[in-house]
Amino acid sequence: MKYFVLLFFSGCLAFAQPQVPELNQWATDQTATLSPDQINSLNFRLKTYEDSTSNQLVVLMIVTLEGYPIEYYSYDVAKKNKIGTEKRDNGVLFLIAKKDRKMRIEVGYGLEGVLTDAHSSSIIRNVVAPHFRKEEYFAGITAGINAIIAAIGGEYKIVKEDKKGNAGSTIFTILFILVMIFLFFFRGKGGGRRGGPIIFTPGGFGGFSGKSGGFGGFGGFGGGGGSFGGGGASGGW
Repeated sequence: MKYFVLLFFSGCLAFAQPQVPELNQWATDQTATLSPDQINSLNFRLKTYEDSTSNQLVVLMIVTLEGYPIEYYSYDVAKKNKIGTEKRDNGVLFLIAKKDRKMRIEVGYGLEGVLTDAHSSSIIRNVVAPHFRKEEYFAGITAGINAIIAAIGGEYKIVKEDKKGNAGSTIFTILFILVMIFLFFFRGKGGGRRGGPIIFTPGGFGGFSGKSGGFGGFGGFGGGGGSFGGGGASGGW
Protein backbone atom coordinates (compact mmCIF):
# COMPACT_ATOMS: atom_id res chain seq x y z
CA MET A 1 0.00 0.00 0.00
CA LYS A 2 2.83 2.41 0.88
CA TYR A 3 4.45 1.86 -2.54
CA PHE A 4 1.12 2.36 -4.30
CA VAL A 5 0.45 5.65 -2.48
CA LEU A 6 3.90 6.98 -3.36
CA LEU A 7 3.42 5.91 -6.97
CA PHE A 8 0.06 7.67 -7.05
CA PHE A 9 1.57 10.79 -5.51
CA SER A 10 4.48 10.79 -7.97
CA GLY A 11 2.08 10.48 -10.87
CA CYS A 12 0.28 13.64 -9.77
CA LEU A 13 3.56 15.55 -9.93
CA ALA A 14 4.18 14.48 -13.52
CA PHE A 15 1.56 16.89 -14.87
CA ALA A 16 1.36 20.64 -14.43
CA GLN A 17 -1.83 21.80 -12.80
CA PRO A 18 -4.36 23.27 -15.25
CA GLN A 19 -5.36 26.86 -14.76
CA VAL A 20 -8.19 27.13 -12.26
CA PRO A 21 -10.86 29.57 -13.51
CA GLU A 22 -12.65 32.18 -11.44
CA LEU A 23 -16.31 31.46 -12.13
CA ASN A 24 -18.91 34.19 -12.43
CA GLN A 25 -21.90 32.05 -13.44
CA TRP A 26 -23.50 28.88 -12.16
CA ALA A 27 -22.97 27.15 -15.53
CA THR A 28 -19.81 27.71 -17.58
CA ASP A 29 -18.89 26.02 -20.87
CA GLN A 30 -15.32 26.54 -22.06
CA THR A 31 -15.77 24.14 -24.99
CA ALA A 32 -18.39 26.02 -27.04
CA THR A 33 -20.56 22.89 -26.92
CA LEU A 34 -23.70 24.42 -25.42
CA SER A 35 -25.69 27.19 -27.05
CA PRO A 36 -26.21 30.53 -25.26
CA ASP A 37 -29.88 29.63 -24.73
CA GLN A 38 -28.91 26.32 -23.14
CA ILE A 39 -26.40 27.99 -20.83
CA ASN A 40 -28.94 30.63 -19.85
CA SER A 41 -31.45 27.88 -19.09
CA LEU A 42 -28.95 26.08 -16.84
CA ASN A 43 -28.00 29.31 -15.07
CA PHE A 44 -31.62 30.18 -14.42
CA ARG A 45 -32.30 26.68 -13.06
CA LEU A 46 -29.26 26.68 -10.76
CA LYS A 47 -29.78 30.23 -9.49
CA THR A 48 -33.42 29.47 -8.74
CA TYR A 49 -32.34 26.35 -6.84
CA GLU A 50 -29.84 28.36 -4.80
CA ASP A 51 -32.39 31.07 -4.04
CA SER A 52 -34.85 28.51 -2.69
CA THR A 53 -32.44 26.26 -0.75
CA SER A 54 -29.12 28.18 -0.30
CA ASN A 55 -27.36 25.15 -1.86
CA GLN A 56 -24.91 26.17 -4.59
CA LEU A 57 -24.70 23.73 -7.50
CA VAL A 58 -22.19 24.77 -10.17
CA VAL A 59 -21.48 23.22 -13.57
CA LEU A 60 -18.15 23.61 -15.39
CA MET A 61 -17.29 22.05 -18.76
CA ILE A 62 -13.65 22.28 -19.85
CA VAL A 63 -11.77 20.97 -22.88
CA THR A 64 -9.11 18.76 -21.27
CA LEU A 65 -7.14 18.17 -18.10
CA GLU A 66 -3.99 17.23 -20.06
CA GLY A 67 -3.46 14.21 -17.82
CA TYR A 68 -3.92 16.03 -14.50
CA PRO A 69 -6.09 14.09 -11.99
CA ILE A 70 -9.69 15.25 -12.20
CA GLU A 71 -10.10 14.78 -8.44
CA TYR A 72 -7.41 17.35 -7.66
CA TYR A 73 -8.58 19.81 -10.29
CA SER A 74 -12.24 19.69 -9.25
CA TYR A 75 -11.24 20.21 -5.63
CA ASP A 76 -9.16 23.26 -6.53
CA VAL A 77 -11.98 24.75 -8.62
CA ALA A 78 -14.46 24.25 -5.79
CA LYS A 79 -12.09 25.73 -3.20
CA LYS A 80 -10.99 28.72 -5.26
CA ASN A 81 -14.58 29.68 -6.04
CA LYS A 82 -15.77 28.96 -2.48
CA ILE A 83 -18.85 27.11 -3.68
CA GLY A 84 -21.47 26.81 -0.96
CA THR A 85 -22.05 28.88 2.16
CA GLU A 86 -19.52 29.17 4.96
CA LYS A 87 -22.00 28.09 7.63
CA ARG A 88 -23.42 25.08 5.78
CA ASP A 89 -20.63 24.00 3.37
CA ASN A 90 -23.46 23.15 0.97
CA GLY A 91 -21.72 23.40 -2.41
CA VAL A 92 -21.54 20.96 -5.31
CA LEU A 93 -19.35 21.16 -8.43
CA PHE A 94 -20.32 19.12 -11.50
CA LEU A 95 -17.16 19.09 -13.66
CA ILE A 96 -16.96 17.72 -17.21
CA ALA A 97 -13.69 17.35 -19.16
CA LYS A 98 -15.08 16.81 -22.65
CA LYS A 99 -12.00 15.70 -24.60
CA ASP A 100 -10.92 13.37 -21.80
CA ARG A 101 -14.44 11.91 -21.52
CA LYS A 102 -14.26 12.29 -17.74
CA MET A 103 -16.51 13.92 -15.18
CA ARG A 104 -16.72 14.37 -11.44
CA ILE A 105 -19.25 15.44 -8.84
CA GLU A 106 -17.41 17.25 -6.02
CA VAL A 107 -19.46 17.50 -2.82
CA GLY A 108 -19.08 19.98 0.03
CA TYR A 109 -18.79 18.82 3.64
CA GLY A 110 -22.34 19.80 4.51
CA LEU A 111 -23.96 17.68 1.77
CA GLU A 112 -21.82 14.53 2.02
CA GLY A 113 -24.46 12.88 4.22
CA VAL A 114 -27.21 13.18 1.59
CA LEU A 115 -25.24 13.31 -1.68
CA THR A 116 -22.97 10.37 -0.84
CA ASP A 117 -20.12 8.95 -2.92
CA ALA A 118 -22.45 6.12 -3.91
CA HIS A 119 -25.14 8.57 -5.06
CA SER A 120 -22.60 10.56 -7.07
CA SER A 121 -21.19 7.44 -8.71
CA SER A 122 -24.66 6.18 -9.64
CA ILE A 123 -25.68 9.54 -11.11
CA ILE A 124 -22.54 9.70 -13.24
CA ARG A 125 -22.84 6.18 -14.64
CA ASN A 126 -26.58 5.68 -14.89
CA VAL A 127 -27.98 9.18 -15.48
CA VAL A 128 -25.35 11.30 -17.24
CA ALA A 129 -23.04 8.90 -19.10
CA PRO A 130 -25.76 7.37 -21.34
CA HIS A 131 -26.54 10.86 -22.70
CA PHE A 132 -22.90 11.82 -23.13
CA ARG A 133 -22.18 8.66 -25.13
CA LYS A 134 -24.76 9.94 -27.62
CA GLU A 135 -23.20 13.43 -27.49
CA GLU A 136 -26.37 14.73 -25.85
CA TYR A 137 -24.48 17.06 -23.54
CA PHE A 138 -27.24 19.47 -22.60
CA ALA A 139 -29.63 16.60 -21.89
CA GLY A 140 -26.95 14.83 -19.84
CA ILE A 141 -26.08 17.88 -17.79
CA THR A 142 -29.75 18.65 -17.19
CA ALA A 143 -30.44 15.07 -16.13
CA GLY A 144 -27.40 15.15 -13.86
CA ILE A 145 -28.53 18.37 -12.20
CA ASN A 146 -32.01 16.94 -11.65
CA ALA A 147 -30.56 13.77 -10.12
CA ILE A 148 -28.17 15.70 -7.84
CA ILE A 149 -31.02 17.88 -6.60
CA ALA A 150 -33.18 14.79 -6.08
CA ALA A 151 -30.40 13.08 -4.09
CA ILE A 152 -29.96 16.11 -1.85
CA GLY A 153 -33.71 16.06 -1.27
CA GLY A 154 -33.67 12.34 -0.45
CA GLU A 155 -35.54 11.40 -3.62
CA TYR A 156 -32.86 9.68 -5.72
CA LYS A 157 -32.51 5.92 -5.33
CA ILE A 158 -29.21 4.17 -6.09
CA VAL A 159 -29.41 1.40 -8.68
CA LYS A 160 -28.68 -1.85 -6.81
CA GLU A 161 -25.80 -3.06 -8.98
CA ASP A 162 -24.00 0.24 -8.39
CA LYS A 163 -23.40 -0.49 -4.72
CA LYS A 164 -20.53 -2.80 -5.68
CA GLY A 165 -19.17 -0.29 -8.17
CA ASN A 166 -18.33 2.36 -5.61
CA ALA A 167 -15.09 0.62 -4.57
CA GLY A 168 -13.03 2.87 -6.85
CA SER A 169 -14.38 5.97 -5.16
CA THR A 170 -13.66 4.50 -1.73
CA ILE A 171 -10.07 3.68 -2.73
CA PHE A 172 -9.54 7.22 -3.98
CA THR A 173 -10.91 8.65 -0.73
CA ILE A 174 -8.40 6.57 1.25
CA LEU A 175 -5.55 7.65 -1.03
CA PHE A 176 -6.69 11.26 -0.82
CA ILE A 177 -6.49 11.19 2.97
CA LEU A 178 -3.09 9.46 3.00
CA VAL A 179 -1.61 11.91 0.49
CA MET A 180 -2.91 14.88 2.49
CA ILE A 181 -1.29 13.48 5.66
CA PHE A 182 1.97 12.99 3.78
CA LEU A 183 1.85 16.55 2.41
CA PHE A 184 1.06 17.99 5.83
CA PHE A 185 4.17 16.49 7.40
CA PHE A 186 6.26 17.21 4.30
CA ARG A 187 5.39 20.90 4.19
CA GLY A 188 5.33 21.38 7.97
CA LYS A 189 3.18 23.79 9.90
CA GLY A 190 1.94 26.72 7.89
CA GLY A 191 2.53 25.00 4.55
CA GLY A 192 -0.14 24.20 2.03
CA ARG A 193 -3.84 24.93 2.27
CA ARG A 194 -6.31 23.85 4.92
CA GLY A 195 -8.11 20.62 4.15
CA GLY A 196 -6.90 19.85 0.64
CA PRO A 197 -4.12 18.96 -1.77
CA ILE A 198 -1.22 21.28 -2.47
CA ILE A 199 -1.05 23.01 -5.84
CA PHE A 200 1.94 21.75 -7.83
CA THR A 201 3.60 23.81 -10.54
CA PRO A 202 0.72 26.07 -11.48
CA GLY A 203 1.10 27.36 -14.99
CA GLY A 204 -0.43 27.99 -18.37
CA PHE A 205 -2.97 25.64 -19.85
CA GLY A 206 -3.91 26.07 -23.48
CA GLY A 207 -6.89 23.75 -23.62
CA PHE A 208 -9.60 26.22 -22.63
CA SER A 209 -11.57 27.73 -25.46
CA GLY A 210 -15.04 28.81 -26.42
CA LYS A 211 -17.54 31.12 -24.75
CA SER A 212 -19.78 30.52 -21.83
CA GLY A 213 -22.69 32.52 -23.18
CA GLY A 214 -24.58 35.38 -21.60
CA PHE A 215 -26.76 35.33 -18.53
CA GLY A 216 -28.28 38.69 -17.93
CA GLY A 217 -30.78 40.13 -15.52
CA PHE A 218 -30.08 37.91 -12.50
CA GLY A 219 -26.61 38.94 -11.34
CA GLY A 220 -23.48 36.80 -11.36
CA PHE A 221 -22.50 33.80 -9.28
CA GLY A 222 -20.50 34.36 -6.13
CA GLY A 223 -19.24 31.70 -3.74
CA GLY A 224 -20.12 31.93 -0.07
CA GLY A 225 -17.06 30.33 1.53
CA GLY A 226 -17.99 26.64 1.45
CA SER A 227 -15.44 23.92 2.31
CA PHE A 228 -14.64 20.61 0.62
CA GLY A 229 -12.81 17.49 1.70
CA GLY A 230 -12.68 15.19 -1.32
CA GLY A 231 -16.23 13.80 -1.15
CA GLY A 232 -17.92 12.78 -4.40
CA ALA A 233 -17.18 10.47 -7.30
CA SER A 234 -15.53 10.42 -10.72
CA GLY A 235 -16.36 8.53 -13.89
CA GLY A 236 -16.29 8.52 -17.68
CA TRP A 237 -18.37 7.74 -20.72
